[in-house]
Amino acid sequence: MGLPRRQFLRLAASAAAIPAVGRIARAQAYPSRPVRIVVGFAAGGPNDILARLMGQWLSERLGQPFVVENRPGASSNIGTEAVVRAPADGYTILLAGTTSAINATLYDKLNFNFMRDIAPVASIMRVPNVMEINPSVPVKTVPEFIAYAKANPGKISMASSGNGAPSHVAGELFKMMANVDLVHVPYRGAGPALTDLLGGQVQVYFAPTPGSIEYITSGKLRALAVTAATRSEVLPDIPTVGEFVAGYEASTWFGIGAPKNTPAEVVDTLNTEINAGLADAKLRARLFELGGGTILAGSPADFGKLSADETTKWAKVVKYVGLKLE
Repeated sequence: MGLPRRQFLRLAASAAAIPAVGRIARAQAYPSRPVRIVVGFAAGGPNDILARLMGQWLSERLGQPFVVENRPGASSNIGTEAVVRAPADGYTILLAGTTSAINATLYDKLNFNFMRDIAPVASIMRVPNVMEINPSVPVKTVPEFIAYAKANPGKISMASSGNGAPSHVAGELFKMMANVDLVHVPYRGAGPALTDLLGGQVQVYFAPTPGSIEYITSGKLRALAVTAATRSEVLPDIPTVGEFVAGYEASTWFGIGAPKNTPAEVVDTLNTEINAGLADAKLRARLFELGGGTILAGSPADFGKLSADETTKWAKVVKYVGLKLE
């Protein structure tokens, strides 16, 4: 999901401005040289910004550069495979996320198994999407939208940033749970999807929150609900989908993984310092700017459970839709 250029530049600048607090003075067995954080998306989006913020924090804490390497393509699979094939020594790590869980079922011919080949290190945060509509749609609440959709089956177009993208499967989960018939219209990225929603070519979009805030507050788009389990601090008056469709939850989450068999002491070092960052007020504030997300501090096992639960959850949706990519 893309960010407005002004917000991107501000966040990128802030990543370089994190103070060198708490630098560990004693000699470290790890890391003794630069560490690569592989991001499976191009520079400029939340994945890239988050990796740079966390990389700067880890650099200051551990005394070695943590350098972001963008390896975009195949919905992050190219970057993930690069980490799977890297030595299991902690010097190549992965910014993992929701797409990793979706891709496990979405792609038939992957050269790796995310759950088997990537060791969980630490979760970082969840960011909600927002269910938003063009104001020409004559509804103001999720129940009204469901009733309108049922009265107009196959006549409402649902945008997404691409087949199998988090915005797509979030919408498909809604269709499945609310029992409504919406026509999926995939775009090549969040920007074009948002443009056509604003123009009325499509009617609803389960959109990344950061790129939509200004249009919601100006009235150019109408937010019906956020997709997370709890309300968003950046949209506090907007209900959750789950308040009307029991059990619904769809959010974009992020965490750090490493090649399987990475030494436990390396994993523990990274987990400890990432959690320290998530407890730091200044870093938390900068992460919050990525869309008002919820911080997910925890153990490697906690992140492993999150990844497993999300992989199972999205497998059901992908299979329900009958969606496959190669």
